Amino acid sequence: MTETIETEDHLEEALSRPTAADVDAMRALDGDLLLLGVGGKMGPSLARLARRASDQAGVRRRIIGVSRFSEPGLAAGLQASGIETIPCDLADRVSLQALHDCPNVIFMTGRKFGSTGQEWLTWAMNVLVPAMAAERYRSSRIVVFSSGNVYPYTRPEDGGPAEDHPPGPVGEYAQSALGRERVLEFLSRRHGTSLAILRLNYAIEPRYGVLRDVADRVLRGEPVDLAMGYVNVIWQRDANSVALRAFAHCAAPPFVLNVTGPDTVRIRDVAERFGRAFGRTPTFVGVELGTALLSNAARCAELFGTPEMTLDGMIEAVAEWVRAGGKSLGKPTHYQERQGGF
Repeated sequence: MTETIETEDHLEEALSRPTAADVDAMRALDGDLLLLGVGGKMGPSLARLARRASDQAGVRRRIIGVSRFSEPGLAAGLQASGIETIPCDLADRVSLQALHDCPNVIFMTGRKFGSTGQEWLTWAMNVLVPAMAAERYRSSRIVVFSSGNVYPYTRPEDGGPAEDHPPGPVGEYAQSALGRERVLEFLSRRHGTSLAILRLNYAIEPRYGVLRDVADRVLRGEPVDLAMGYVNVIWQRDANSVALRAFAHCAAPPFVLNVTGPDTVRIRDVAERFGRAFGRTPTFVGVELGTALLSNAARCAELFGTPEMTLDGMIEAVAEWVRAGGKSLGKPTHYQERQGGF
């Protein structure tokens, strides 16, 4: 039985609650921590997780979040949690150069949705901006969020590609994600910058993610698309925990890691479970094809252990939240997209 989460404040607390491993990681890390792109879906809880883990470790450390902070109240909320905030457009080279020096950097900025028709902007945000940031912080340890979209579609029965699998990005967003990795590898090899590249595939919590997308469709009586019949998911707090602990593995050339859960999740099965939770009979459109976008997380589990939140726990938490009318971030994942158009 998972913890029942009834309010957003409770959810935010749970998503930023450190484990003993997080506390140990922050105790071992030397220096302040800068989060570039802290204003996204995962950034605020990651910043709070780092703050709480550092405090529990007894380490005096500045946690600094950088973003355009277009969401009202976000900067004030982070400041109330002990996180310094700096408004900045990271695509502006002068503003980027003016930021604090910092020995530890997490780079979270990226663009996926809205790419179709504005591919130029997606390439700039996913390739040019990370390159500028890596040049600026060439002497720092940098943990970078990338995407499992760099892989080709593979058969579910094969367990997903491991980190040494040849890339095969589908569509310009995925190609730009691979472009980000390639330019960062170049800069790491050129300057000796220590990097960890995390290929995330898919982080979830009750307000967004693949499971929320499926749950919403089942509750509304809308058909669930089976074109992408299988996915991988990981609880957001577990993914953020890996990000903090990945500093210990930063290297030149970069350390690359798939970050996701151990299960190959069948969309039809998930929809049917939500149907039972909501007293609805799900309907479906399309058919399961022979391949899907998947990742093999065996290396991640070997280094950091199996994620604390199980698949059953995630489904239960999302079902309870949706059934109670809990808030959605209104940011669908489009996990079913097979042509790479976002």
